[in-house]
Amino acid sequence: MIAWSYSKLKGYETCPRRYHEVTILKNFVEDTEAPTEGRGVHNALAHSIQTGNNLPEPMVEYQRYVYVVRAGPGDIFVEQQYAVTKEFKPTKWFAKDVWFRTIVDALRIDGPVAHAVDWKTGKMRNVDVVQLMLVATAVFAHFPDVRKCRTDFVWLKEDTTTTEDYDRRQMMDPWVELMPRVDTFVKATEEKNFPPKPGFLCKNWCPVSSCQYHGK
Repeated sequence: MIAWSYSKLKGYETCPRRYHEVTILKNFVEDTEAPTEGRGVHNALAHSIQTGNNLPEPMVEYQRYVYVVRAGPGDIFVEQQYAVTKEFKPTKWFAKDVWFRTIVDALRIDGPVAHAVDWKTGKMRNVDVVQLMLVATAVFAHFPDVRKCRTDFVWLKEDTTTTEDYDRRQMMDPWVELMPRVDTFVKATEEKNFPPKPGFLCKNWCPVSSCQYHGK
């Protein structure tokens, strides 16, 4: 079983060669400044949600989002790793039958209703709600009593939110659209077929210096 995640799928679709060299072979390293900053924000938000303490001074403008998560009824979870089988059943993160993985930054479960939040520390561009659909799928798999799931991208720097609502009974429709993309990724991984895909990242934003399109 080839396990995938939204980030792996998007990395492959952006450029198979870049994905293979950076994510799989680890021959090249991405610029780590932005991910490191994002991880610090995620950790601070998780701590604030868990403890009720205020965020540190550089992040106080995000405090109202913490209040939103904590204010509602139900059980609250932060930074949860959820794994799902190909039959859409819950499983362990490193189980042999894991098919896809996702992390939920903040989650509130109140009986048949769930609210999942994904903090975004980058700029809001080309929003792909597939990631939210995957979060809802994982929530439905791990919480069988949940019937409806509201999912949010919270764009912290732009102070805006992208929201998608999902109903357990209607989840197959988005999966019908997504599966061809997943099948392409899985087939490429099985066949080790990762050709370059030249684009705007090649000139200044790709670390794969061995690629013929690097810097062009």
